[in-house]
Amino acid sequence: METKVLAFDAVLAAIEAGKEILDVYENTFEVEYKDDKSPLTIADKKSHQRIMQMLKETGIPVLSEEGRELSFAERKDWQVLWVVDPLDGTKEFIKQNGEFTVNIALVEKGVPIMGVIYVPVDETLYFGGAELGAWRVDQAAHVKDTDNIEDWMAKGVKLPESQDRPYTMVGSRSHMSDETAAFFDEVRKEHPDSEVISRGSSLKICMVAEGSADVYPRFAPTMEWDTAAGHALAKGAGFEIYQAKNDSEPLQYNKEDLLNPWFIVKKPD
Repeated sequence: METKVLAFDAVLAAIEAGKEILDVYENTFEVEYKDDKSPLTIADKKSHQRIMQMLKETGIPVLSEEGRELSFAERKDWQVLWVVDPLDGTKEFIKQNGEFTVNIALVEKGVPIMGVIYVPVDETLYFGGAELGAWRVDQAAHVKDTDNIEDWMAKGVKLPESQDRPYTMVGSRSHMSDETAAFFDEVRKEHPDSEVISRGSSLKICMVAEGSADVYPRFAPTMEWDTAAGHALAKGAGFEIYQAKNDSEPLQYNKEDLLNPWFIVKKPD
């Protein structure tokens, strides 16, 4: 199946998963904790189930945060796979600040070639990849008459958008580190009037892709499903996600260890 067809499937799956999340978000919900102490809600589970149901017809295997028990032996020969975070930003979901997303990426031979990020609360849809470019569609849950990804492009805004603003860095809402603060301080030497904005979930990558931020450093743990969709979007907008210790080497996916190294989202040099 070609990338454009799969992008359309992923957009529909993300929007439907967002509806499942909002059903929980707008009511009382309980919070569980996984073995690694990260939070889990029924919204994570319902979103995962909906995405799995809708992507099953593509015949492509899925690596999801809520299916993380898959061993490397089971997936090491997957040349193409979906990498999914059914609810990225569970901490923001629990805080009810709206800064959480649904992330669906298509990865081929370790490289994210297409990604969809959907923000359920304000119905903002991001999608893109090296072949597609990068796009944002507002009020996506109310968009009608779409039969293919080109229809979504026609209803969207091409990214990045030109913006009149100071040099802008974006950091994590819930995971700021000393190393990140030091990075910001170093950048201010070159850009004294620069600003720092905090956001939750993959919205930080979206900000760089859409042109509302210049760089996003992440010097704290993340997993592949946290970044894969945003990585594809960033590539579609002309950016890249580089490993912090080797800024010519992009992040790779479907590794034996699904933990990402520290990274920086920025324009290629």
